Parts: sequence; structure tokens; C-alpha cells
Amino acid sequence: MYRGEDGDPAEVAVIIAAKDEALRVGHTVTAARALPGVDTIVVVDDGSTDRTRDIAREAGARVLRHTRNRGKGAAMQTGAEGVRLIEADEGRQNPRHLLFLDADLGTTAIGAAPLIKPVVEGRADMTVALFPATRMRLGGHGFVVRLARSGVCRATGWEPEQPLNGQRCLTRTAFETALPLASGFGVETGLTVDVLSSGLRVMEVEVPLEHRATGTDLRAQLHRARQFTDVARALATREISRRFDRRARKERLGPPRSGHRRLGKG
Repeated sequence: MYRGEDGDPAEVAVIIAAKDEALRVGHTVTAARALPGVDTIVVVDDGSTDRTRDIAREAGARVLRHTRNRGKGAAMQTGAEGVRLIEADEGRQNPRHLLFLDADLGTTAIGAAPLIKPVVEGRADMTVALFPATRMRLGGHGFVVRLARSGVCRATGWEPEQPLNGQRCLTRTAFETALPLASGFGVETGLTVDVLSSGLRVMEVEVPLEHRATGTDLRAQLHRARQFTDVARALATREISRRFDRRARKERLGPPRSGHRRLGKG
């Protein structure tokens, strides 16, 4: 059992966004239930047409359902709101940390434990998983990965190795800095930029996890195209917001006061 900075046992809520994952979600939930500090699991069925929600419930998760597919960002936000409502019903004062896991991790989800420890011990506000197998297979050269990595670095000065990894543990405060979450597959990139821009700490942690490979067929290529679009939109939205904030700050401060001069060449 991990313990927080105050020495009390850590309590963590796992949130799993799932779309047509009946074959794997049950194994993922079962493995997640064995993680240290985890006492709540919420699965968000994002418009599945199979038995995803039934199997998740049978495995011990609380299930929330979108009647139509709304995308990963919306599912994550629904899950976090579900946890908040559970805590309100419990009369809980201190919010749980949030651990987001993909539904297709299966039995490997038990390997997510290293993501939890730095957060509950106060050494990081958000941890992001590094998958060893993905590091060897892709080497970080996918075009969507490059877009996300360079965008995060440009916005924050930090260059993540696996910016699209959805396995993340974070404090409720860190999560709330990113609300509303970026839509679709831009959610991870937007989350990283927003958390870092708020002055919070992000750490990548190697974990023995692996999810289903995307593949190279037409369906996989379309998936990557949607990813690229969503990531580009998340980065552009945050760049516009930063420019607006800088402009507003300049307007509040006004022009330089008399008696001061600008330093320049010549």
C-alpha cells in the first residue's frame, strides 16, 4: 500500500475510457483492482455496440455510459466527474488521485503501479507512462508523436518521449488545471501542456505495460489521421490562448512608465 505525504494510505480512482473493448476490458479492470491504493474503478463506455459495459460491471467496475461515441477526452472528463460524485456521496473531503488507463491493457494493467507512487508521495503532480516495447518498436518517429512532442516542447520547454501515452496518474488539482479537456485524441497533448503551463511537475515513468498495436491497414491509417488532426487542434487552441493571455497582460500593465527607457542596440 502506498502512503501519501501525510502518511495516510493513498486512495486512487482508476478511470478507463472504453469503446467496443468487450474482449479485454474485464481483464483490465480485474488487474487494476489489484493496484496499490486503488479503491474505485470507473469505466466509461463511450458508445460501445458490444458488451463492454456489462463485462466491466461484472469485473467490479462502476460503469458510466455515453449513448453515442463522444471521444476519449469527453470520456475521461465524464469519468472524473463520476469519481467526484462518488466522493460527494461518501462525504469525502480529500479527493482521490486519478489514474487513467486504456481499456485494452488487459492483464498487463497490474504493471501501472509505478505511475502511482511519485504522485501519492508528492514528487510529481502527473506521471506519464513509458512503454519499453513501444520505445524499441517506434523509436518515437511516428509523425503524430513528432507533432505532439515538438508542440509540447514549444509550449512548455519540456520534451516528452511518449507524449501520446494515455496511462497517467495525477492529482485532482493537476487534472482540474486542464479543464475542459482537449477533444478526442488531443487530450493527452493538451493535458501535458496545461499541467506544465500551470507550473506543476510532470514525470515520465517506465512501466511494463503494452496495449494492442494499432497496425498498418487502412483503418489504422485513418486512426492516425484523426489523431494528427486532434493533436494539431489541441496545440493550436493552446497557442491562441497563450497569445491572448500575453496580450491581455500587456494591456493590464500598460506602456512603460516615464523615467524608464528601453534598452536596445545603438
